[in-house]
Amino acid sequence: MSYRSHLRAPQRASLYRAGLAVAISAVLLSTAACRRNRFPSYPENYREFAYVSDGGGNTVTVLDLIYLRRDKTLEVGKNPTGLAANPVRNEVYVVNTDSDSVTVINTELNRVEATIGVHHKPYFIAVSPDGKRAYVPNSGSNNISVIDLDSRREVATVATGEGPGMAKITEDGKTLVVSNRVAGSLSVYNITAEDKQQPISFRASFNGCPGATDVVVEADSPDYPAFGSKAFVACSAGHQVMDVWLAADANSYRGKQDATLTHDFKLALLDVGQSPTHLTLKPGNTEVFASNFDSDSISEISTYTNEVEGTYVIGSKPTHGIATGWSQKSVIPNEDSVWISSFGGDAVSVYSVGDGRMMASVKTGSKPDALAFSSDEHLLLVADAGSADVAVIRTQPTTSPTLVTLLPAGPQPNDLLIKSFTLKK
Repeated sequence: MSYRSHLRAPQRASLYRAGLAVAISAVLLSTAACRRNRFPSYPENYREFAYVSDGGGNTVTVLDLIYLRRDKTLEVGKNPTGLAANPVRNEVYVVNTDSDSVTVINTELNRVEATIGVHHKPYFIAVSPDGKRAYVPNSGSNNISVIDLDSRREVATVATGEGPGMAKITEDGKTLVVSNRVAGSLSVYNITAEDKQQPISFRASFNGCPGATDVVVEADSPDYPAFGSKAFVACSAGHQVMDVWLAADANSYRGKQDATLTHDFKLALLDVGQSPTHLTLKPGNTEVFASNFDSDSISEISTYTNEVEGTYVIGSKPTHGIATGWSQKSVIPNEDSVWISSFGGDAVSVYSVGDGRMMASVKTGSKPDALAFSSDEHLLLVADAGSADVAVIRTQPTTSPTLVTLLPAGPQPNDLLIKSFTLKK
């Protein structure tokens, strides 16, 4: 979910737009049925679903991506916002902002299994790589809830800066970073599932990032585990991205080469466009792209040099981005492209990293925001905040993507997540 969605007033679709979306959807569904032979074939026990949190209806809409249809609508808490999937079990977690809780969804049965209480005004949730713990920043109580996902209960809390929002976990599962929007800062924590007495402890804080919102964290190098990484934070109340070094393990290659790298420290404040609301990390950790909402542009940041390589016009009010190559199942050639939703332009644009230009644009519903690829990236899903639907876009060829259909998503789609798995026979 773009953090912009809870900073602005909730968007409502007019009856006219809603009726139009239904009519268009009916036509496109018919067209899609004629083109099923162009879609991948799947084994009988394969499942792939999209989960859309609907803040207006207090529900989660489940979309079947094999048959491109709505599967179920699940009742959750009040104003569901952020979503996260468990990487090792078939569960999805929904943050209910106005109920101060987290809903657990069993994705094999698509039913609600449990509700876990947290603190005031949560928006996002991060799940550890081992699937044992979840971390929920509570923006209204300035703390983080640590949830044990086996027992499904809160086991610890820790203080943050004022107005915590986004949380991200490093690939080794040892570090949690949290952006604090009101404080304009980033908090860094040590985390572990092994220490029952102290599962989370404060490590460092970095100020100077007004309106700190979205965060991306570099993945560890496969050749050098615990190599050390960086966190990039969007300073949405201004025009900068903060770059923070996250400490390398003292026994790692980096730690042995330079002891200063075993500590967290701020690397740079990088000038981008106005109001960066979302950051996209390109696979391979080489570039970060900032979506600059009030500049109608994206800025390309080199993670090697910590410099802005360029800022490019991309479309009206860009809010969210996603890069190709996230999935090992990807059917998209290595084209080095970034897809950007234009909230003010009712479209998604494709930016070619290698060529430094926009390759194509495709129309969506009204006010497109959150994005997600299907597991093999042949489909891009777009949550349309203004028309209460999800646009399904066929991504190939990248030079001319096509809108396949519009699926219903509830009156206020906030976040979008895809979970795929194979049922055991």
